[in-house]
Amino acid sequence: MVHSIVAENVSKYFTLRYHRTFKEVTVAKLRGQQTGDTFKAIDDVSFTVEQGESIGLMGLNGSGKSTLLKMINGVMRPDEGSVLTRGRIAGLIATGAGFHPQLTGRENLYLNAAILGMTEREIARKFDDIVEFAELGRTLDGPVGHYSSGQKARLGFAIAVHVDSDIFLADEVLAVGDKPFKVKCMARMREIRDSGRTLFYVSHSAASVKKMCDRVIVLEQGKLAFDGATADGIRFLEYGAANDEDEVADEEIGNDV
Repeated sequence: MVHSIVAENVSKYFTLRYHRTFKEVTVAKLRGQQTGDTFKAIDDVSFTVEQGESIGLMGLNGSGKSTLLKMINGVMRPDEGSVLTRGRIAGLIATGAGFHPQLTGRENLYLNAAILGMTEREIARKFDDIVEFAELGRTLDGPVGHYSSGQKARLGFAIAVHVDSDIFLADEVLAVGDKPFKVKCMARMREIRDSGRTLFYVSHSAASVKKMCDRVIVLEQGKLAFDGATADGIRFLEYGAANDEDEVADEEIGNDV
């Protein structure tokens, strides 16, 4: 089998700043106060993805899913370890990422497609298909700064799914938008999966992950908590969440007694 993604002992650090201005930082230091703190958003994560696998990346908010996806995409670099990928990467990792608010949807289409690696000839050949998929109508020639989050997601997703890629990344792409468009997005992602491309799909929806993925990776506070079959991964995530709820309920009962 050909490796599509290889992550080895990957860690990513972020710094929290307690003071914003230079004056506040200076005063805090003079008083001996802490001006910031460092934490691990991703903590020693390792896994391998074979070409053509469909991976569901799951976890609670703040578990590090988007950070890991950005390192796979090359937007961020790990502070420790390495992330190796094979082939062209496309996808939507943030609604409206790369869009210029003062440019029209049409102009942003050309700009974003070029950023994703499409040539001028490719864009010209696929332009009508992208516009038809996005279903923006006359809004396409209006400034993107006036778009709703759903309209930005339509345009971003329409561009991404028309890029010829080996790896497709999707970060909560169905969190915005109306139901008919979500159904169309799911159908298109199934086509991408069935074409033999590697699919890395981030979602909180267990139902959509079951339909789309044959393997699940679960992150907990930046650490790899589970890596295995989809049904087992969803059960693992739901069981952990249920335990957390039980603990909170027990604490509340104890406080009331």
